Amino acid sequence: MQKRKLGRGGLEVSALGLGCMGLSFGYGPAVETAAGIALIRKAVDLGVTFFDTAEVYGPFTNEALVGEALAPVRDQVVIATKFGFDIDPETGKQSGLNSRPEHIRQVAEASLKRLRTDVIDLFYQHRVDPNVPIEDVAGAVKDLIREGKVRHFGLSEAGAETIRRAHAVQPVAALQSEYSLWWREPEAEMLPVLEELGIGLVPFSPLGKGFLTGAISDSTTFDSGDFRNIVPRFSAEARKANQALVDLLGAIAARKRVTSAQIALAWLLAQKPWIVPIPGTTKPHRLEENVGAAAVELTAEELRDIDDALSGIAVQGARYPEHLQRLVGR
Repeated sequence: MQKRKLGRGGLEVSALGLGCMGLSFGYGPAVETAAGIALIRKAVDLGVTFFDTAEVYGPFTNEALVGEALAPVRDQVVIATKFGFDIDPETGKQSGLNSRPEHIRQVAEASLKRLRTDVIDLFYQHRVDPNVPIEDVAGAVKDLIREGKVRHFGLSEAGAETIRRAHAVQPVAALQSEYSLWWREPEAEMLPVLEELGIGLVPFSPLGKGFLTGAISDSTTFDSGDFRNIVPRFSAEARKANQALVDLLGAIAARKRVTSAQIALAWLLAQKPWIVPIPGTTKPHRLEENVGAAAVELTAEELRDIDDALSGIAVQGARYPEHLQRLVGR
């Protein structure tokens, strides 16, 4: 698989990464450990070198899974993880945001152990903490970089001004935020700022939390532990209204003799050379399908056709419930 660079500090990764969250958290029951390890190692065999996790996924169990799976090939891969929440180590319950410098250090030490490594390749602030100046956060990560415990600094779902302030203290290699054919808000303000500063974009949910694959309809039911149950965009009414987007993708995919998911990922890859999507899956055949998108090339004419067709479709429903939306774009 082709490689791409995130930021200006020499961080090079596969053009597509693997978002590992869903193996342990967010979309129903966690997979069996052996199955999770097998899927991650299959991704390595397919050319993926970029793996995304976080302490809050599980919590803690996803980092442990990723660490075990990648230990035999640690020198060949890039592992990204995240800090920024207060999590009770006994109960696993979250009690709000915490990006105090001393807490960042504690999280780093614990993550290193779970990941079975002596360095975190990319350490993101998971959500901006309004109680801690971003300069202090960047400074704390800068210290960890100086000590050799972290290689690169990232932000997740941060606003433009926060990114600028953080970058002035410690260069930001990547911003992780949602971006896809059904969530294009980053194009207005974020992409120009990232291009100006030389920061990569790592889109999560590049397949619209599964909706853009065409495998979800207005009658689909989700597991009781599935995050999508509380997402307005996944109400039955919104799914029915948004089916037009999926139908359009399906028609384009049929002409190209690829899948809807591959069109959605190829479209993202075509937007900028410093964009690295991280689709997640628990299924080996979906992993192969996603990786195959890296070889799908969309011509300038095809990209124009997609944009023209999409301009007539208004996607329905908010991407987060209100209490989670408040944590975004600070």
